[in-house]
Amino acid sequence: MTRLIFSPNRRILHNTTSLPFLALCGIMISPAAGQQVPEQLAEPANSEEVIVLDPIVLEALRQSHPVAAVPNAVTIIDEQNLDNELAVAGDMSTILGNLVPGYSPSRQKLTNSGEALRGRSPLYLVDGVPQSNPLRDSSRDGQTIDPDLLERVEVVNGSSSIQGMGALGGIINLQTRDLAKSENWEGLYRLRVTAPDNLEKEGFSYKGIYMAGRTYGDLDLTFGITAEKSGIYYDGADNIVGLDWSQGDMADSLSRDFFLKAGYAISDDQHLQLMINDYRSRGDGDYMAVIGDRATNRYASATKGRPEGGIAFNDVTTASLDYTDDDLYGGQLRAQLFYQDFSALFGGGRLETFQDPNIAPIGELHDQSQNESRKHGLKLTYSHSDLGIPGFSAVAGIDILNDQTQQVLAQTGRVWVPKMEYKNWAPFVHFNQELLDDRITLSGGLRYENARLDVGDYTTLYTSGGGVRVKGGSPEFNEVLPDLGATFKLSDSLTAYASYSKGFTMPDVGRVLRGISEPGQDVDNLIKLEPVIADNREVGIDYADGRLTLHAAYFWSDSDLGERIEEIGGAYFTTRERTEIEGFELSAAYDMSDSLRIGGLYSRPRGRYDSDGDGSVDTDLGGNNMSPDRLNLFAEWNGTAELPKIGTTPLTGRVQASHFFDRDFDGPAAPEGQDFDGYTLVSLSLGAQTQVGDFTLGIDNLFDEEYVTYYSQTVTTKDDRFFAGRGRTFTMTYEKRF
Repeated sequence: MTRLIFSPNRRILHNTTSLPFLALCGIMISPAAGQQVPEQLAEPANSEEVIVLDPIVLEALRQSHPVAAVPNAVTIIDEQNLDNELAVAGDMSTILGNLVPGYSPSRQKLTNSGEALRGRSPLYLVDGVPQSNPLRDSSRDGQTIDPDLLERVEVVNGSSSIQGMGALGGIINLQTRDLAKSENWEGLYRLRVTAPDNLEKEGFSYKGIYMAGRTYGDLDLTFGITAEKSGIYYDGADNIVGLDWSQGDMADSLSRDFFLKAGYAISDDQHLQLMINDYRSRGDGDYMAVIGDRATNRYASATKGRPEGGIAFNDVTTASLDYTDDDLYGGQLRAQLFYQDFSALFGGGRLETFQDPNIAPIGELHDQSQNESRKHGLKLTYSHSDLGIPGFSAVAGIDILNDQTQQVLAQTGRVWVPKMEYKNWAPFVHFNQELLDDRITLSGGLRYENARLDVGDYTTLYTSGGGVRVKGGSPEFNEVLPDLGATFKLSDSLTAYASYSKGFTMPDVGRVLRGISEPGQDVDNLIKLEPVIADNREVGIDYADGRLTLHAAYFWSDSDLGERIEEIGGAYFTTRERTEIEGFELSAAYDMSDSLRIGGLYSRPRGRYDSDGDGSVDTDLGGNNMSPDRLNLFAEWNGTAELPKIGTTPLTGRVQASHFFDRDFDGPAAPEGQDFDGYTLVSLSLGAQTQVGDFTLGIDNLFDEEYVTYYSQTVTTKDDRFFAGRGRTFTMTYEKRF
């Protein structure tokens, strides 16, 4: 795994890294045609030789800027490291948990509920298109595209106003592959088989991936298709891992993805690109959930049978049309039109919340919910770096978003959350000034958020006050979000930075509206509909001397009216309280030799909230918000070996260990029985390149650790969610490029 630092007078060091990142006010993620991360360069013959690269253009920055001059933490997971992780564990949550400081341990389910970044929910994007649905958070935004279609992942740690609504915890931009490199077809196909160590046939999973691309003169085309059948999961004791009947599960499931990217070069400076991704994932329905028993330490499990009602699914279509002009009056114009159609069905049950004696006797009514969301919008920005003042650059633009969301009960046709329409426009401006031969960079900007939420009159479910009539309304919000930052190049190897930003998002409005139980409520006057505003500060250092790279950061974030999720009667509701979050992150890597590299990361987040409304925080935020302290270590190597009938063959390997430390949650409102007993997971991957293709063996949970997942220990005490983690698995991947 090689680390890439893109800045003048630095060598290429590492592709998966924490990089400083400028909290640029209002800068939007949008694919830029023709702008790619430079190909990995061969090691110079002289190890002291310096490779000078042009400033990298991150899609998360939307503007050329030297990495050394941006003051906040970013993790870039490149194609090589994505492939390494996919060879061991195929879900995005596990990949993020292994490589990103401050990200929660994976639930290993279809949902990413309870998985946070620096204590808050991140905003997911695919090629810059928002995947998150904050009005009624489905917690499925990390499951909207197959990760084998991705070229890289950019993670912005910490709240910022870069994307406006939804980015309180940070930004996770999933960048799709572009295989149109020449006028000949180029591509790849992969076959992947995963098996539990007990080799039970019900536990086998199979996946196929095919992607190809080429150019036709001024036209470029990339397309891909994936299909996967996932078997049942087994834990470290070879027992079947329980299925999440409510949120959905990746075990015993089917998924497929159709992907298309087409671009047209209008001129040397102008480019038009269309991207369409159609993703489907749903349970296979071969197993029924078996409730566990925490009192006797019996984990939830599953047994053969057809569950009642519909099977949980994700149906997501994402599309974008991008236009770039790299020489418009000396500057660069970028515009993106986007659209997403999102539908998620959750598992059913006879939950207390769903009961209505007008339909069926109390306790006998089975129902399940379905979230439906459609969004479209425009991202427009213009940047200029030659404004007549040495070292001065500016960017300005506007975001426009329309989001329509509702939640229905699929079996009875009842409306649980009424149709909500969110209209938002947000102009922004940002400036950078470089001083003292680029050793100091100052930045600052403003983003103006203007938002309106339209909700019609509606009636709550019977269990909310017998069915309360709520008067609709159109609350509006206006907020100015500033960003300030500075970086200081203390030497050729050492950079320090500091930043301040204000983040903005809507609360989970759906949870608020469906939870109203008192008559006479008016949407316009509900304080719980006020946006979540967070003040965020960060200081850090980056060091790189050619062999050693080091990143350290301290961050703190507070919100006068934060958001916390509580479980009541089997459903989840939102509470609004003051929250304060702080933490420390450290990552490092060292080249022991040309063929061996070691490294690791450590994160220690803390968060508290005001449980009694006296203005002072007094209770620890629970596992639904805060990740545990964690230490990740890795070693990776490359070399060659003589194989029979094959000859000299390049070999690669990587071993990594993730340790999650114990945590007790303290305070007067801390729940009983939800403290965390830590665990350690180790994975190993070995790869060989041959003339007939590349082979990779991945072993996840190498020592077959038996454990209960972080979510099951810290978020809920329900017996049906007493889930063990997945045991040891073997994954064999065959890949052929053409």
